[in-house]
Amino acid sequence: MAYFAQFALDAPAVSMVTASHNDNGWTGVKIGMERPLTHGPDQMAQLKEIVLTADFIEGRGAYKFIPDLREKYLADMTKNFRLKHPLKVVAACGNGTAGLFAPGALRAIGAEVVELDCGLDFTFPNHNPNPEDMKMLHAVHDAVLAAKADVGLAFDGDGDRCGVVDNEGEEIFADKVGLFLARDFSAQYPNSTFVVDVKSTGLYQTDAVLKANGVTIDYWKTGHSHMKRRVKQLNALAGFEKSGHYFFNPPFGHGYDDGLVSALAVCRFLDHNSGKKLADLRRALPHTWGSPTMAPFCPDETKYQIVDKVSEHYVAFAAGGGKLLGQKIREVVTVNGVRVVLDDGTWGLVRASSNKPSLVVVVESPASEQKMRDMFAEIDGQLSKFPDVGEYDQKI
Repeated sequence: MAYFAQFALDAPAVSMVTASHNDNGWTGVKIGMERPLTHGPDQMAQLKEIVLTADFIEGRGAYKFIPDLREKYLADMTKNFRLKHPLKVVAACGNGTAGLFAPGALRAIGAEVVELDCGLDFTFPNHNPNPEDMKMLHAVHDAVLAAKADVGLAFDGDGDRCGVVDNEGEEIFADKVGLFLARDFSAQYPNSTFVVDVKSTGLYQTDAVLKANGVTIDYWKTGHSHMKRRVKQLNALAGFEKSGHYFFNPPFGHGYDDGLVSALAVCRFLDHNSGKKLADLRRALPHTWGSPTMAPFCPDETKYQIVDKVSEHYVAFAAGGGKLLGQKIREVVTVNGVRVVLDDGTWGLVRASSNKPSLVVVVESPASEQKMRDMFAEIDGQLSKFPDVGEYDQKI
């Protein structure tokens, strides 16, 4: 709603207090000036310098309360869209801020809504409001099956992400939900460009529907500030991040990430595919074997240098015609760490975490689970050469 207010009130800047996706006890501030962007590393570094040098502009501001912004926000989001077919939705808000908005927005488009943990409670008595948290997903699974709902929509604490659970209670990872939406959008707007982050599935490049619709895919840096900037720069129709941050340009959104706009896009997709269950649509996707996001410990002081060295190794190896897992290297993407793509579509990624002392490792294969595991073994072998790389938070 703060992002929306910057447009609705024609404000030159926005600032919001938010814990983002962090556990209870954390807090922070998101800041933006050029709509719809938020500050990235460069802008935050400038702000830090201003603070540390006390190089302030002095003056006095004023406070003005806007009483009806919630109503304007919901009206803007739901205008020109009503479901043509019945849809039963579980709205799971984890006692976070989406509880103030999601049920109303979904009912406004004509959905039947089953509320789950929609009352605000900053102690989060049931689970961490995070659509990647297994406790939350299990709760949505149970609610979807109990209500015989068509879909479960799970929002994070500050409402800028939306996780999706199908009618059988199975989670669909955010990058594959993005693939569904890219198919839906590009059917209406052929030859569109979509930005996806480097942790996302390789199906975006190989999907027959996207190819038939003339889609251009741009793999870019992970992180909402990076993705938003890239979507605007390329005038892409949308951007999809594996974490669940989605960015919709007009006519679907204003360019910023909003879990409620994402939820409405999922409902629109299901309405366009009426007569088909979401679980059946999930099963019809080409199968891939993918890892969760894995994070081996690595000190902040050395993580970027280590990623640079791993990147240099694979770039040189590919340039020299080297083969991995008996295959030619099709592509080495270095916009954010290094993503190595083999001929059969198997890929592995190494990047530095932007907010904690660790690396990030993700692998996927459309060929077999064994190929996925072999790619992980290859990357893990490279990382094991560096003493600073420690234990993983989880491993396949």
